[in-house]
Amino acid sequence: MANSTTQNLLIIKVAIAIPIDKLFDYLAPQNINHIAIGTRVIVPFGKSKKVGFVVDKSKNSDIKIDRLKQVIEVLDDAPLINKKDFQLLQWASRYYHYPLGEVFSAAFPVSLRKGKKAILPQQTVYRLSAKGECLNAEQLKRTPKQQQIFQLIQSAKYLSSSILSQTETNWRPAIKTLLAKDLILAELQAKVPGNPVADTEKPLQANDQQSHAINQLIEKLGQFSVSLLEGITGSGKTEVYMQVIQKVLDLGQQVIVLLPEITLTPQLENRFKQRFSVVISISHSKLTETQRHCAWLEMQQGQSAILLGTRSALFTPLKNPGLIILDEEHDSSFKQQEGFRFSARDVAIVRGKLLNIPVILGTATPSLESLHNAEKKRYQLLHLSERAGSATKPEFLLFDIRNKKLQDGLSEPLINHIKKTLAKKQQVLLFLNRRGFAPVQICHNCAWVARCHRCDTSLVIHANDGVLRCHHCGYQQHLSTHCPACKTGELRPIGLGTERVERRLIELFPQHSVARLDRDSTQGKGSLENHLDRITQGKIDIILGTQMLAKGHHFPNVTLVAILDVDSGLFSIDFHAIEKLAQLIIQVAGRAGRAEKPGKVILQTRQPEHPLLTILLKQGYNSFAKKALIERQQADLPPFSSQALLRSYAKNPSDPLIFLQKVSQLIQQYNHLNTQVLGPVSAPMAKRVGNFHFQLLLQNSQRKNLQSLLDQIIPLLYSLKESKKVRWSVDVDPVDLY
Repeated sequence: MANSTTQNLLIIKVAIAIPIDKLFDYLAPQNINHIAIGTRVIVPFGKSKKVGFVVDKSKNSDIKIDRLKQVIEVLDDAPLINKKDFQLLQWASRYYHYPLGEVFSAAFPVSLRKGKKAILPQQTVYRLSAKGECLNAEQLKRTPKQQQIFQLIQSAKYLSSSILSQTETNWRPAIKTLLAKDLILAELQAKVPGNPVADTEKPLQANDQQSHAINQLIEKLGQFSVSLLEGITGSGKTEVYMQVIQKVLDLGQQVIVLLPEITLTPQLENRFKQRFSVVISISHSKLTETQRHCAWLEMQQGQSAILLGTRSALFTPLKNPGLIILDEEHDSSFKQQEGFRFSARDVAIVRGKLLNIPVILGTATPSLESLHNAEKKRYQLLHLSERAGSATKPEFLLFDIRNKKLQDGLSEPLINHIKKTLAKKQQVLLFLNRRGFAPVQICHNCAWVARCHRCDTSLVIHANDGVLRCHHCGYQQHLSTHCPACKTGELRPIGLGTERVERRLIELFPQHSVARLDRDSTQGKGSLENHLDRITQGKIDIILGTQMLAKGHHFPNVTLVAILDVDSGLFSIDFHAIEKLAQLIIQVAGRAGRAEKPGKVILQTRQPEHPLLTILLKQGYNSFAKKALIERQQADLPPFSSQALLRSYAKNPSDPLIFLQKVSQLIQQYNHLNTQVLGPVSAPMAKRVGNFHFQLLLQNSQRKNLQSLLDQIIPLLYSLKESKKVRWSVDVDPVDLY
């Protein structure tokens, strides 16, 4: 296209949330001479309209002026994010090689992506008038309800209608009379959640290790730093967080606390509300569009001081940023696995550096990457090696189940330990990271196996629902007892799932209550919270569950924890698997003996001599991590190298392979910095949801060399004719190779 220039027209470069990494030129609306970078605009796009983000302004365009369309509407008077966060999104787009428009879109709640106004809902707020300020509440003693409401407003400075509705009955007549007496004033204000007047709990007495960590972290306030707080389960990491957060709040600043799982949010929210007399906002995917809209704007406008959320909450703008905390920093849930594949941990560190604020990474089982950075002195390493209060570390027992008779995964020694624990009126927690009744259904006569026709995997038996279900695409079919292949054979379950173990536990312990916690049993609204409440109240004797039990929960009366199948993580093609298994063992073990009662952890395995398992149990997680890091270094694997995984899939099995072969040829033309090219090969699960998956792994000992190569080749992939037949993605720093 010919270049066109004009002095009178303002050209706006707009990022739009589409899977193409380019900006689009538009003319500014007539009579508008200024549009701030970072504001949202509505623009015509094809036959539709889209919300875009102003990234740049210019007097020039590569497209002829008479072909440029005009911005339909400017949605914001000023940018909703500051320059530092604008820079963060640009960095994330470059580092993860993802279209800038899609990155911007991911940083905004759905409501603002749709073009809704950036305003908070309003509610009525009551405060004392000048006349009310001079009144003694005793003068209202003849009207007790008025006196009660007046005193509430007097002590709180202000009260909202929503808080009065939550805490008081029949309050409206009293408010109406107080307004008529000119003792209070009513104002419309943005709706702010929470109760900032609740009586708060005082900090706990910190032990020596906690005090040291708190002092070290407080010293870092007001400047960028990364601190790795390594504390064994039950060591009081949350208390350390809260005492540091209080210092940040005293400075009038805001805090983001990120959690790996939605299930942990209510528990931590309750603890924070008991502790801090500030507004606390919540942001995660299970909330409504309006709730996330409000949380985003409350932090952006400075009306809320603390944000609790999952990984996407990281991009929430802060009016007065002071601190970012990632709890359970090792957790792979902090890595987005679809679309914009960012690591919340790594982006949080970049954001902390841009905002010049500290970042705290907390965990009992640090990721190998974080430990490596601590060894290199890039992170401050702080230890909490003692359990808080009088709690003691649990005892580990390794049960060799080779050639042993099992009752649906339960060995006789384990059953005996469960009996002894229940006899002492204590609770038992059993962990099995496989839901359903059994992972395989097989014909005893002809060996036919029930498989998903859309994925390379077996259908899982869900006996309670009477179906066979694929855990990858959701396909399900009726559960039959007779073989569809030979017509005569008897179908039998192979392997264990939580449903199967639950049935056996009910048979073995009929006098005791059993609760199964997995994705199937906690789908209903409030069901997980109800289960957790019953466990805490001692109404459940045996708790059986999947990974959702491993993190963060505090069950004071659980003294026996058993992991039924340790072996599944020992022999995986993914080099991350053994690290994840070790972290899981330590996290699950941390549920045992968290109060005064000593705890036991039983691991059932057919590999009792596995070297890394032996080191983990005998010498602890740190010794395991050091050994694992040595093995990673010898194999030149992350964190001693950098990786990027190119994935491709299509309905036709040859198209993704041909595309990645073309990509591989392209890489050879630009690969002057010794990047290893592994593949293309079929993905570990070759067929998934009716598509055939292939992948190409790139690895370089220098991150900058790998990024340089990606910078050169990724833009070229959009124009490859082979790319039109496939869906493809690039995953920088992948946390799994599936």
